[in-house]
Amino acid sequence: MAKFELKLPQMGESVAEATIISWLKEVGDTIEADEAVLEIATDKVDSELPSEVDGVLVEILFNVDDVVKVGQTVAIIEVEGEGSEEATPAPAAKVEEAPAAVAAVADTVTAAKETVTNDFSTSEKFYSPLVKNIAKEEGISVAELDGIAGTGKDGRVTKNDILTYVKNRGTAPAQPQKTEAPKAAVKEAAKPVAAAKSTPVTPVSVNGSDEIIEMTRMGKLIAHHMVASVQTSAHVQSFVEVDVTKIWNWRKKVKSAFEKREGEKLTFTPIFMEAVAKALKDFPMMNIAVDGDNIIKKKNINLGMAAALPDGNLIVPVIKNADQLNLVGMAKSVNDLASRARANKLKPDDIQGGTYTVTNVGTFGSIMGTPIINQPQVGILALGAIRKVPAVIETPEGDFIGIRYKMFLSHSYDHRVVNGALGGQFVKQVADYLEAWDSDRDI
Repeated sequence: MAKFELKLPQMGESVAEATIISWLKEVGDTIEADEAVLEIATDKVDSELPSEVDGVLVEILFNVDDVVKVGQTVAIIEVEGEGSEEATPAPAAKVEEAPAAVAAVADTVTAAKETVTNDFSTSEKFYSPLVKNIAKEEGISVAELDGIAGTGKDGRVTKNDILTYVKNRGTAPAQPQKTEAPKAAVKEAAKPVAAAKSTPVTPVSVNGSDEIIEMTRMGKLIAHHMVASVQTSAHVQSFVEVDVTKIWNWRKKVKSAFEKREGEKLTFTPIFMEAVAKALKDFPMMNIAVDGDNIIKKKNINLGMAAALPDGNLIVPVIKNADQLNLVGMAKSVNDLASRARANKLKPDDIQGGTYTVTNVGTFGSIMGTPIINQPQVGILALGAIRKVPAVIETPEGDFIGIRYKMFLSHSYDHRVVNGALGGQFVKQVADYLEAWDSDRDI
């Protein structure tokens, strides 16, 4: 009998640890390959950790609520001798008696394995270690793997999915094509300076009438990441006031028809997200990340959208390729992510890959804010409350005072790589798109 170590896999960029929520299997239980063994949670989302092998769970190394680092062994699974041999790469077999055709196929497969670069950190999907190993053995690239339709939970690719795909690729192996190695994924945001650890902590006095409330797991993680972000990025803010009277009146005119036709509510959020996506195309150096001394210019515009959770915390689901969506598509994406966030039904893919974040502080009545950057991004935009205010209106006949709907845009950006001119021009461009809204726009 052999023993297999079940390790915590990489869950996406900037995720270094996870908390064990529950064990779905107990010691002595029989486990099948790709079957979920435990549930884990990061500051991003909750998910299941599947087994890579068939066997029996013989040892659990961590308890519920323990924090585990990526790469640490969480459980030991005992496997049969045959299963162990299958899981371990077999030694080179003698090919003296093999036909020349078989040898040629083996050479081609070897070449494919050497050519394909499997950097799974570049993928926005979660794959179990077993699926990753099969992909490597079969010479399947990450891009090719991303195209496989999964039948597992939340559309996850299972062992049977990838084996079926391999079987259907055809008997003759395709000629491998050299692909440019993907750029290294953005590393975890720089750790806080060591000096911060030595800063004395002011003791808090507690008397008998005070109540001590332990922070939740997610609350602790959010607190850590907020402090780390402030210690990593040089936060600077720019503020712009925007006249959104045209948008207010247009939405009031079309929202009922939109809901009746699409079955979706039309809020202000998708309108603002559309303007942000356009501005990011105009200023691509806002759509970047910092990797040490390098700047990673992101090709896709993936907008993070801060959404409230039932426990009061915030999570940031991501609208992928937001610049390619029309307003109807944007509205559907915003409503879908917001509703699934409130129901705790977001998938790991939903919260990965963001390149810029928008948060709506106006929901709580705030007219402006100074949001903290979501690492490793370099900017975040806060949307203030829309207010009815008196304003000077300029016309060819002269100026006069009128009632207008206005709001503030608060832009926080990383002054290490974004100077004041770029940060200010970007938020001004968002404002210009909103103020130039077409009151006769069809939807």
